[in-house]
Amino acid sequence: MTDTAGKKIAVLTSGGDAPGMNAAVRAVVLVGISCGADVYGIYNGYKGLMEGDLRQFSAKDVSDLSRKGGTVLGSARSKEFMTEEGFAQALRVIKGYDLDGLVVVGGDGSLHGAQRLSESGVKCMGIPASIDNDIAYTDYSIGVDTAQDTIIEAIDKIKDTASSHRRGFVIEVMGRAHGFLALATGVACGAEMVILPGDDLTNPERQAQIVDEVSRYYVRKKPNFICVLAEGASGPGCSAVDILAELISRAGYDCRKTILGHVQRGGTPTCNDRNLATIMGFAATKALLEGDTGKMVGVSGREVLLTPFEDVFAAEMDLPQEFLDKVRLLSVY
Repeated sequence: MTDTAGKKIAVLTSGGDAPGMNAAVRAVVLVGISCGADVYGIYNGYKGLMEGDLRQFSAKDVSDLSRKGGTVLGSARSKEFMTEEGFAQALRVIKGYDLDGLVVVGGDGSLHGAQRLSESGVKCMGIPASIDNDIAYTDYSIGVDTAQDTIIEAIDKIKDTASSHRRGFVIEVMGRAHGFLALATGVACGAEMVILPGDDLTNPERQAQIVDEVSRYYVRKKPNFICVLAEGASGPGCSAVDILAELISRAGYDCRKTILGHVQRGGTPTCNDRNLATIMGFAATKALLEGDTGKMVGVSGREVLLTPFEDVFAAEMDLPQEFLDKVRLLSVY
């Protein structure tokens, strides 16, 4: 590693919070300090960067962070940062503190901000943190594993009451544009149906297809019918949850609705999320202190990847559609 003594770097968390963000912050701080750098924490994302809301962290400050959910640095979505005036103010703060680099932990929008900073001459590395798992060039983003466990626990409990009353349930999970959570947890929990973003539930032909499929379960006296719905599925001016509940009721089941909402973002990070965040934080800080910039840390199997932001954003995220066939096959009985 190159000589990093006396360098100043900073870390911020931005966008939607994800379990494991604190473990990433801890790794950045500890690796930076061990390499002789001064490490600063920036509070409240890019908003805090513009306002100069940052302070130097010690090893003691982050000694117990890995087990905590949310983000101790706070997060905020800042439209002002994307304006010329706001961005210029952020650059002035970076120059004023004489920062040599920045690690950004967050989702798509946060990483776009890091790319813009890098293109403006600020050394930046990105760490993907998004429970939707909607970022390319990494098998998993920070927070996904914990969110999956939270959803699975909820569905398992709902199944108990659904079976007791022979009911149908529509369970909405997060995923406005990407249905990974719905698909993965639907398979894991043996859901009878998974509805993904982009599915037009206002289409009469699609509605008839859903009623017919649910009816086949009802006439076989299946004790429950669980539909996992990604929040991105809808029709113009309509509630996907309400539409599906009505269709399932039409097929015979007494149906209930559950929207899990922001409970999916919270909670103690799993072992996998803590370790993933630590690995990513280590790699991002090491690369930054060695002069690298404009890249996102990802993992593929056991391999750590450093991928340029432009490649990450240009990639298309495709869900394994064959999983839907597995849902139908495995939920027959």
